[in-house]
Amino acid sequence: MSVCGLPLASTSFLNGLASLVMLCRYRTFVPASSPMYPTCMAFAWVSLNAWFWSTVFHTKDTDLTEKMDYFCASTVILHSIYLCCVRTVGLQRPTVASAFRALLLLMLTAHVSYLSLVRFDYGYNLAANVAIGLVNVVWWLAWCWWNRQQLPHVRKCMAVVLLLQGLSLLELLDFPPLFWVLDAHAIWHISTIPVHVLFFSFLEEDSLYLLKESKVD
Repeated sequence: MSVCGLPLASTSFLNGLASLVMLCRYRTFVPASSPMYPTCMAFAWVSLNAWFWSTVFHTKDTDLTEKMDYFCASTVILHSIYLCCVRTVGLQRPTVASAFRALLLLMLTAHVSYLSLVRFDYGYNLAANVAIGLVNVVWWLAWCWWNRQQLPHVRKCMAVVLLLQGLSLLELLDFPPLFWVLDAHAIWHISTIPVHVLFFSFLEEDSLYLLKESKVD
């Protein structure tokens, strides 16, 4: 592992550790009967898997580990959109969520197949992730804004979305590594750790709220 790879591997590991801790906390405090429990747990495992492969890739850069890092990152974005779909539409219309899930799986399969079998196009991969990410951002923000009065805890979700957009600028910056090891990408990894904690805190509060509402109904 290179000197530059060490901070990236370390920060990826710390992100994964934060995801694991919050996953365990979610399982501890949120009953499985909560309507969002299965979807949130699936998202937690998808995120944990992505950080695992990010850690492996920055530890050992090979063709396989690079592809797994990129593909798992795309999977997290797509699952975040699915999570949003279930929360905003799917709880009332499960068939819509199921159809949307099938569409997202088809998109992921096509994306991975193209990059694996045709050519690994970094520009296309970036453009695809940015486009999907924008849909994710707009959808979450619109729902949060609409429900900001009724559900005060959605402000956490709004903060997460806005913070991630601001922090993503680090991926576009190019400056000499701080202390010769911390480049923009490493700082991005460090910055996302508390953001993950905040998002899982939102998921926990929201799941408990939905559980309470389901018991009232």
